[in-house]
Amino acid sequence: MSALDGHILARYALPGFVGSALLTVGAFGVGWLPLKTGVVEIVYVDALRGTTLGTLLSRALIFVGVALLLQAWLILGHDLLADRSDPHALPRTPPSTLIAILAAWCAPLLIAPPLFSRDVYSYFAQGRVLAIGEDPYDTGVAVVDDWFRDGVDPMWAETPTPYGPFWLLLARGVANFAVDQPALAALIFRFVALVGVGLIVIYLPRLAFHHGIDPAKALWLGALNPLVVMHFVAGAHNDALMAGLIIMGLTLATERHGVGAAAAVAIAGAVKPIGLLALPFVGLLWAGLRSSWWQRIRAWILVTLVTAGVFAVTSLLAGVGLGWIGALSTPGEVRTWLSPPTAIGMLIGGLTTAAGITIDDALMVTIARLIGTVAALSVVAWLVLRPQGRSPSRGAALAFLAVVLLGPVVQPWYLLWFLPLFAATGLRPLAFRITVLLIAGFSVHGMAESSSTADNLFEFSDGLAIVAAFLVVGLVLLVSPRERRLVLGGPLSHGLQPDDLPEQARAQQALFRGKISQRE
Repeated sequence: MSALDGHILARYALPGFVGSALLTVGAFGVGWLPLKTGVVEIVYVDALRGTTLGTLLSRALIFVGVALLLQAWLILGHDLLADRSDPHALPRTPPSTLIAILAAWCAPLLIAPPLFSRDVYSYFAQGRVLAIGEDPYDTGVAVVDDWFRDGVDPMWAETPTPYGPFWLLLARGVANFAVDQPALAALIFRFVALVGVGLIVIYLPRLAFHHGIDPAKALWLGALNPLVVMHFVAGAHNDALMAGLIIMGLTLATERHGVGAAAAVAIAGAVKPIGLLALPFVGLLWAGLRSSWWQRIRAWILVTLVTAGVFAVTSLLAGVGLGWIGALSTPGEVRTWLSPPTAIGMLIGGLTTAAGITIDDALMVTIARLIGTVAALSVVAWLVLRPQGRSPSRGAALAFLAVVLLGPVVQPWYLLWFLPLFAATGLRPLAFRITVLLIAGFSVHGMAESSSTADNLFEFSDGLAIVAAFLVVGLVLLVSPRERRLVLGGPLSHGLQPDDLPEQARAQQALFRGKISQRE
């Protein structure tokens, strides 16, 4: 490692490392721990969790830790994207340096209890359901003895799993290995999530290169952002593996490895079925950027056959059927103001209820969600059937954005379904600034979901937590010149676009054009 690399690591890796270390200490105080664990008997853990002062200290550490991570990320982005004439500007930075920084930011969290969500304990319990011979698509985790002590959120006790057969295979393997230790299972699931993060950092720079985007800048936006650290690493969500496999599949498809690409995305769908949304775009790449309609249909058929093979094998090994199709609506049981259709439905439903027209807001929420779903499917169909003028990977990014934005439920980590894809395919200045603001806002909002001893960190309702988060981000921008220039525009905010003629040429070559004439 050169002296320059050492300076860069010290300047940018250390603040984020400290932030993650504070998160780790705070997680032992207010992170999610199951009742069935001896961790709470450790003296300092008991002091953090068993006293008011310890809880307050832990919450403060979470707040400061997230703030340090966000600040480190914004400063790194400013210096990475700055004009070469700026005294803070970094020289052209290889992706390996960014990966080393990310590794430093994540390292302390490897031993931390889950933060920002306890879904990881549901994974464990669902693996136990499969291990005792029950079908997780037909029953909830309540069929498992002592399930509540495993740390599962009671709202999912009777709910079938929404995950695919490949994930159930992994969950059963973890459950069999961890046996009666959910805390150990949580750590194993974190390492599974790290495999997904690893796939992102390996394949994202390659996908960005093919689109004329600086790989290091793409890594900064798509892999180093605080949401990845908070939800893929600290939260250990299986979305990390799904997202990594999707990036891998689209990269392989771009590099003309059709079968491997389809298999990777099919496995992503066998982790979380929403991953199947990327398959038609893999088909477009398999058919070729100058393909005719028949060539596209043929590629879509081949992609479907590969996917059917993956699901058949994993379902056979797991001993389950097609129950995942019926369980796709499971996440929709959650109501959150983060989902625009759900928020609109709750607002209108509140008004109609107040006016005596309806007895509650359920009908309005259902109608709004139905309209949103139809709109999302329409957008996806248009992106698939009219791909000209954009790269298929860009189409996949827009499709995931539409599904998240118009879907019935939105969780902060859902942004990571499409953020790496936009990082690889580029963003114009306005879209770039909005993206950075969203990442910053959702990072602050995530702190409201970090406590196992209360509903949220500051006892805010979900809606108030969202407003408070973006107010905090606004205050940070007001007092921090570099971040303000990065987000709000000016000479240092040029978006994420090709920088030179070779990059511009690669960006043009990545566009889908279709067959222009019968003679081609």
